[in-house]
Amino acid sequence: MDAKLFLELLLLLTVANGAPILARIAFGPRLGAPCDLGLIFYDGRRLLGPTKTIRGVMAAVAATALAGATFGLPLGTGALFGLLAMAGDLLSSFIKRRLGLASSHRAIGLDQGLESLIPLLFFGPHFGLSGADLVTLVAAFFLLEIVLSRVLYWLHIRNKPL
Repeated sequence: MDAKLFLELLLLLTVANGAPILARIAFGPRLGAPCDLGLIFYDGRRLLGPTKTIRGVMAAVAATALAGATFGLPLGTGALFGLLAMAGDLLSSFIKRRLGLASSHRAIGLDQGLESLIPLLFFGPHFGLSGADLVTLVAAFFLLEIVLSRVLYWLHIRNKPL
């Protein structure tokens, strides 16, 4: 994988992950309905939790579509990349609720892993990614996410650092 593709994919992952945070700031409570609509799973816990919102998913899909377009990707490809990243994020929230972790509780590795791995696995063949490329991208996203999380917390954009 060349450096340009590496940076583009890393940026798409970062945009998909960061857009919900920026949308929360920009829109406040508007469109802040939780994705799980408050549903309780059979274990008595919320399906996903209150911080996974329709606004966040919509922001991630739209922002990733636009970011991808700047690299020459069709809008639909960028949108699907963002949607798959959010699917990974929602799945990690589902798993954290089953483990009894509170909403927005840190689960280092789980939080970054699925939201990067799912879109990369899906688009891996399209971009010609090898297994080593996938591992490298997920690891790079993990490290970047930790650093950015602390910077965003320091800037009072994020509520908690990772």
